[in-house]
Amino acid sequence: MRVFNRQFAIVLLAGCAHAFSIAWPFSFLLPHGQPVWWLQLVAMALLAWQLDSATTKKQGAWVGWLFATAMQVATWWWLFISLHTYGGLAAPLAAIAIVGLAAFLALYYAAAGALFVALAPAHRAGRAALFAALWLLAELARVALFTGFPWGEGGYAQLDGPFADVAKIVGVHGLTFAAALLAAGVAGQMARPRWWGASVMAAALVSAAALGVALKAGAGASVFSNGLASPLSVTLLQGNIAQDEKFQPSGGIPDALKWYQSQLLAATTSLVVTPETAIPLLPNQLPEGYLDTLASRFVKPAAGLPHTAALIGIPLGNSQQGYTNSAIALKPSDSNTIYQYDKHHLVPFGEFVHPLFKWFLSIVNIPLADFNSGAVSQPSLDWQGQRIAPNICYEDLFGEELAARFVDPSTAPSMMVNISNIGWFGNTIAIDQHLNISRMRAIEFERPMVRATNTGATAIIDHTGRVTHSLPRHTRGVLVGAVEGRSGITPYAWWAARFGLWPWWGLIAATVLIASRARFHWAKARFDR
Repeated sequence: MRVFNRQFAIVLLAGCAHAFSIAWPFSFLLPHGQPVWWLQLVAMALLAWQLDSATTKKQGAWVGWLFATAMQVATWWWLFISLHTYGGLAAPLAAIAIVGLAAFLALYYAAAGALFVALAPAHRAGRAALFAALWLLAELARVALFTGFPWGEGGYAQLDGPFADVAKIVGVHGLTFAAALLAAGVAGQMARPRWWGASVMAAALVSAAALGVALKAGAGASVFSNGLASPLSVTLLQGNIAQDEKFQPSGGIPDALKWYQSQLLAATTSLVVTPETAIPLLPNQLPEGYLDTLASRFVKPAAGLPHTAALIGIPLGNSQQGYTNSAIALKPSDSNTIYQYDKHHLVPFGEFVHPLFKWFLSIVNIPLADFNSGAVSQPSLDWQGQRIAPNICYEDLFGEELAARFVDPSTAPSMMVNISNIGWFGNTIAIDQHLNISRMRAIEFERPMVRATNTGATAIIDHTGRVTHSLPRHTRGVLVGAVEGRSGITPYAWWAARFGLWPWWGLIAATVLIASRARFHWAKARFDR
């Protein structure tokens, strides 16, 4: 029982440490919201150590499940705010829902733990490779199954570490695999030190760090992409409309309509961007002449006014055809065609509800909770020599879907725009986590990402993943800056656009097959003796 209690404590603390490594949630020791790359390696090494010492598949499953449950609850505990504070779900039920979701998704990691114990070969390098492959398998299950919810994947912890720029080649999933491989190697060395193992690990670390440094230094010299001739001036709006007032006819709605319209009309930069559903009504519900006033400013600007494009978050549709969470662009044009982007990857239960779970909507108060999905690859907005690719809310979490826009270099985006409303989750670490997700996409594609949000983080991120401009969170404000669009394709953008997640599935399958064969031959040799 004492051994079990010790293992329980180690695994539980390691899971929480992994969550904290994605974005440090405290205001002491380290900067709030900063990824802590080495803390993730420590957490993963502790997990690998405990799995290495597991003697049964049941124990391996328990270790994987407990670690992942703690990791996920500590990562996105802030869902409690959306369910209880704004959704009206009773606090005990909201807590049960969050732990239940984490426990369900942790079954992927339980299966990975059981498989590790069943298949791990005696060879130390083989065990480390199998651990990394099975960890990545569990993470990709979160990416791909049941519409996907991979928030808090391990690779994001490496964002400010020495290997971050390797994401231009392998993406965040590659960083996830590499971190797990390194952590398992460290755990193996601690359990059974070998001089050759330490030498190989040291050489691999130095090589990976050198590659990361070279890629980071090369970003300024345009290794994979080139800056466009003219930067684009942008205005990003942050209305800071309280979530519990956002859809209230006597509060948030008139406030949002008035403030966003006044700021849109006052903008003088080349592009002005509002957050997601900044206009919280359907077009046919807006006050008479509201959109016409905006169209007269942007589509047919009066003499002397600067030519400006506006990207506006607004719900569209009707009860017959369904609704979409969309962004429309108003820009000077002689045609009546308006650019429209419809969100493709919808948030489960927040924007999409399976027919079997429609009953859930009757017990929570979440407006606009069932949208239609847009196409995975939609055209960019062409404006002043830039190809501007919108994404809405947590769509920037799915890099392999954004990569679909990079198949053809001649039409690939030169910059990306994320419009979000994290007001559902209060003034919490969710804001920092989402900012870090956007930063990773900027590194992977070597494209700037601008973010217009309701409550934060409204920011301009350059093509190296560095935040160059930002607004204080939970304040009303206007952010003005310049963005340098880019052309060219990173290796990650090239292969992810064509093959998606398939290379990773192949790597996992090959590693598991090799490990299982090694395990079989090892067992056979022991039997023959």
